[in-house]
Amino acid sequence: MLISDTVHIWREPDGDYHIEWQVTDPGTRVTVEPLGGDGRLQLHYLQQPVPGARLVGLPPARRHFFRLRDQHGNEVLATERRLGMDGAPNFRDFGGYRTGDGRQVKWGFLFRSGQLSALSEQDVELLASLRLDLVFDFRRVEEQESDLSRLPQQSRPRVVSLPIIPGSNSRFFEEAGQHSEKPDAMFDFMLEINRDFAGPQAETYGRMFSEILAAPHARFLVHCAAGKDRTGFAAAIILLALGVPREVVMRDYLLTSRYFKPERELDRLRNKYQLEHMAAEAILPMLEVHEDYLAMALRHIAENYGSTQEYLAQALGVGPAEQAELRARYLE
Repeated sequence: MLISDTVHIWREPDGDYHIEWQVTDPGTRVTVEPLGGDGRLQLHYLQQPVPGARLVGLPPARRHFFRLRDQHGNEVLATERRLGMDGAPNFRDFGGYRTGDGRQVKWGFLFRSGQLSALSEQDVELLASLRLDLVFDFRRVEEQESDLSRLPQQSRPRVVSLPIIPGSNSRFFEEAGQHSEKPDAMFDFMLEINRDFAGPQAETYGRMFSEILAAPHARFLVHCAAGKDRTGFAAAIILLALGVPREVVMRDYLLTSRYFKPERELDRLRNKYQLEHMAAEAILPMLEVHEDYLAMALRHIAENYGSTQEYLAQALGVGPAEQAELRARYLE
């Protein structure tokens, strides 16, 4: 049988689609049907290392949905999670997940990404097709001013500047550099940063929710520089507020490791923060995504508030009424 929660679709910048799934029985046959395609499409089924397919020939300027069906009548309707943006490899939709009560987060409303300064013209065209209403920028003000986001000129979304300081200030890297001879120093720093997201930075994340609630049915994007830490906590707490189980939230968080490649960022980071003296092994934990990072933020919530619901209400101003409103908007 086709396992619905395992369907994962992503697009490459060249327009090729990759589709993966898992089944309960190796004998299960799964067919993929692109909705709105034409006769020029090339669909190739793959079996290794996991069952999947590659699809070539869909128009690149918009998103596409796919129907996956097995021979038992089980069916999944899904679209790409990672969008094929050349200048933002970690740009993805974090909708489509099932909640604990069996509903589903809507596709096409909740997006997450790294910085948008390197978008190509095709990327901007694809971004325009998403019809975003709000863009939340968690980068420092200096980052926002030095690496300007490329946004569509027509139907331009409103940008909400919400600087999150941990993990993006030079003092952090200076301190990390001073302790670089200690094993796991950078890893430990990242744990502290993620605890800060849930603690001292809660007010800023609360402002994010206030902006969302003030804009009915808004389509929005949360982003920072890499789209993994500040953005990762934002996406996680939004999904938790919508009732998505923790293990699914963690799975979405860890998807960054598929699309954000730390090795490509090493030289840029060294130059930006004068870390030329540090070995790659000492820096990499800052560029990686680990389950322990988000788990630290969630542990802070459990230890100080008892539950995610209490944290949402007390620290972020998202009580039962606000959660019900969010679920009415973004679940189906």
